[in-house]
Amino acid sequence: MDSAMIGKIQKAKEYAEQPERMQFVSFKVDFEGENSTHQVIFNEGNWECGCSFFKSRGFCSHTMALQRVLGKMLTAHNKEEMPEQKVVEASAE
Repeated sequence: MDSAMIGKIQKAKEYAEQPERMQFVSFKVDFEGENSTHQVIFNEGNWECGCSFFKSRGFCSHTMALQRVLGKMLTAHNKEEMPEQKVVEASAE
């Protein structure tokens, strides 16, 4: 393996240890739920899910699971807007 490739691999390892350097702007995920597959969309801080719970509440287990998995890779502004956090704060009141 040449030295340029070794350098790139090392840099990739360093980046992978710093997920806060990455911020998702938009993505689409097919989420295999217990009953069916749901499409979840994240676009500039806004979540959408095809499940009925999301349609009535504006959040669901699918969006909350993705928020947990992606953590710091969502922008700081979007993390403040996480539905899961709102639910936890509301239940503490």
